[in-house]
Amino acid sequence: MFLFQTMNKTILITGASSGFGKAMAEKFAADGWNCIITGRRSERLSALAKELETKHGVAVLPVVFDVQNRQEVFDALGNLPATWQQIDVLVNNAGLALGRDSFENANLDDWDTMLDTNVKGMMYVSRAVLPYMIAQKKGHIINLGSVAGKEVYKDGNGYCASKFAVEALSRSMRIDLLQYKIKVTAIHPGAAETEFSLVRFKGDESKAKAIYDGFTPLYANDVADIAFYCATLPENVCINDLVVSCTAQADAIYFHKSQN
Repeated sequence: MFLFQTMNKTILITGASSGFGKAMAEKFAADGWNCIITGRRSERLSALAKELETKHGVAVLPVVFDVQNRQEVFDALGNLPATWQQIDVLVNNAGLALGRDSFENANLDDWDTMLDTNVKGMMYVSRAVLPYMIAQKKGHIINLGSVAGKEVYKDGNGYCASKFAVEALSRSMRIDLLQYKIKVTAIHPGAAETEFSLVRFKGDESKAKAIYDGFTPLYANDVADIAFYCATLPENVCINDLVVSCTAQADAIYFHKSQN
């Protein structure tokens, strides 16, 4: 493990073993940031930590826990080593969609998992990290929402509800944390090709792939670039709310897809 460099900034990213989270860890590490990366898959986190340390010469702390589990979150983040407690940026990235069913047919376990991860998990992690930011009277929280938190679409019920909650919580946090000079940014991506659809359709690769047929979606690196831009603006500047989509997408519902 590389030595912690106190002159470097530190970012904590949840759900860093794949997708947006992994791309963000790579982006920030390339700019010399020390990284706390969290997730449930310890082997992936350890491999990513070694890769980032070797390639970029930064310190990386992998922390394994499930954001759904309140005790695990506070045990892990409430007892960080002293050198890792000066967290400049927290990215609440861990989240998922499960199922695409009409409300009356929706799987109740899917609802629970989405709300426990996308909403309660974000709340737990933020609450656990905030004492460090409050003590230093500065910080930046970036919450990953979705265009599904701006508009409801058919069969999106539980997922849309969870992302509308991310929108409301981001706005609430922004007000409550003003007194501590803590920025809060909500980034709402549209269609992005990661493991997202594969998870949503529970491993059905054909359904997951069909989502992106006929257009070029966002990719994880695109969202990582946006998060990096938001996090590196001057201290007096905060992007509060940002909706981003690929060129072929107008909002949560309307797409222009090629027939080829």
